[in-house]
Amino acid sequence: MSSTIPIRPSILYFGTPVVLLTTENDDGSPNLAPMSSAWALGQTIVLGLGKDGQTGHNLSRRPELVVNVPGPHLWRQVERLAGVTGRHPVPETKPAGCRYVADKFGEAGLTPRASEAVRPPRVAECGLQFEARAARVQPDSAKDFLIVEAEVLKVHADPAIVVPGTDHVEPGAWEPLIYNFRHYFGLSEELGFSYRSQTPR
Repeated sequence: MSSTIPIRPSILYFGTPVVLLTTENDDGSPNLAPMSSAWALGQTIVLGLGKDGQTGHNLSRRPELVVNVPGPHLWRQVERLAGVTGRHPVPETKPAGCRYVADKFGEAGLTPRASEAVRPPRVAECGLQFEARAARVQPDSAKDFLIVEAEVLKVHADPAIVVPGTDHVEPGAWEPLIYNFRHYFGLSEELGFSYRSQTPR
């Protein structure tokens, strides 16, 4: 085992998938926001959000959302959303230079597509789209963020990443965009599979 050195990184994004969240604003228009603190357990997706952003504001009033999962080819569109907010005026807690944008889909160059079980639209370019409802929205223990537990109601997948004749995503055909210490990455080649895999090679 190699030796280690103690460090104090300013952020702990050690390699997590990027998602684009769509929610509904007070006026009925969609908000689109990138985030990289998401994980799934069963049919629940848990999200960590900034407490002062438009997404948190929307979910505290209207629980419907879509968790859109982009592939690596969409990293530039994701990055176009990194320095903007749907909140007006821009909260003081946002980083310097952050600006208000009403049309986030237009800003990113992405296409809204009507959902089937919820009101916020899906992102047409994303290979996986999870229509969901927030069952719980609450502050984290330090009250710096919001923790959202979202129950998935419907899943949409690009046919190119689905094992034909099944409901399984083909891992060799699907690649999520990964946020790794504030840099964007895709996946490397497959190393192996879990004993629980339903799509072994």
